[in-house]
Amino acid sequence: MPGQRTPLYDAHKALGARMIDFGGWDMPVSYPAGTIKEHKAVRESAGLFDVSHMGEAWLRGPRATEAVQRLTTNDVGGAAAGKAVYTLLCRPDGGIVDDCIFYKRSATEYFVILNASNIAKDLAWMREQVGGMVDLEDVSAATALVAVQGPRAVALVDNLAGGRGDLSQMASFTFAEATVAGVACMAARTGYTGEDGFELACANDDAPRLWAALVEAGAPVGVLACGLGARDSLRLEARLPLYGNDLDDTTSPLEAGLGWAVKLDKGDFLGRDALVRQKAEGLRRTLAGFRIDDRAIARHGYSVVDRARPDGEQVIGTVTSGGPGISVPGSIGLAYVPPPAAAPGATLTIDCRGKDIAATVVKGKFYARNKN
Repeated sequence: MPGQRTPLYDAHKALGARMIDFGGWDMPVSYPAGTIKEHKAVRESAGLFDVSHMGEAWLRGPRATEAVQRLTTNDVGGAAAGKAVYTLLCRPDGGIVDDCIFYKRSATEYFVILNASNIAKDLAWMREQVGGMVDLEDVSAATALVAVQGPRAVALVDNLAGGRGDLSQMASFTFAEATVAGVACMAARTGYTGEDGFELACANDDAPRLWAALVEAGAPVGVLACGLGARDSLRLEARLPLYGNDLDDTTSPLEAGLGWAVKLDKGDFLGRDALVRQKAEGLRRTLAGFRIDDRAIARHGYSVVDRARPDGEQVIGTVTSGGPGISVPGSIGLAYVPPPAAAPGATLTIDCRGKDIAATVVKGKFYARNKN
């Protein structure tokens, strides 16, 4: 049974993309260049990503700020108009409903981009919690989203917007209305790759024209269309969490190392009491990054073990994301482990298909771009 298709499906097929089912969507996992070249293009030039499967919604009304502050862990309502804010939606017990970005147009109007697998769940959750406070409009089916990421991304988009520098002068995590290649867009200086760039939201019918213009203008400088494979390897190197792998209803923002996106002093919000209590009592587990210098790769679901413990008690954690490093040496991954095991430089033992593999805990991102 065919899955849902974004408005760029035909464009992907024309470029020779290998399509897969991804959460009920027919999405490109890679193009003829292959995932490694796509990944390197983003690090060295720029890459184009169709992320139109993501969800989008507007929250509007006189109580919109009040509603958003109740829903989010970060101080979204306190942000200036024109700011994009990464935040978590939490349940009362502190479990993560989703991680997302809110865009504050004004005190009475917010835009939010939701993870594709969570659209229905997130919208139902928001309606349940703040439905009487705000007008919530789901525009997912009418909205396309194209990400342009990499060191050449900003110049590429700015040139297609007239080359006046309006977009290139935007600060990180801000957004503005813009016309790019003749297409009306909401241009946000955000992304999910660890590189600079834009995410461009536009009407579905306009997406093929925008995509074609980006492909044509980017080709001479090595810009490539990129699939889900490169998107995952890029985000992992930048240590950006993936909902469903590193985050879910059973994990808290504090456990996931996202305490910086939790503002306990902003006032009450869903999950606040549980997070205050968890912070006071101390964490029982935390998300650690690790590097393996061996040729082995630790994949999602592999166990982290302590062989000094008695049989039946040796599993101390679980790998949530893992893969080969492309811009960094070795293979890399993330795992929930007890806090003492997460100290930078500590050695973890990972059961990779029955073979114990040593991994070293790494502090911070595996890859950080040069901002000069």
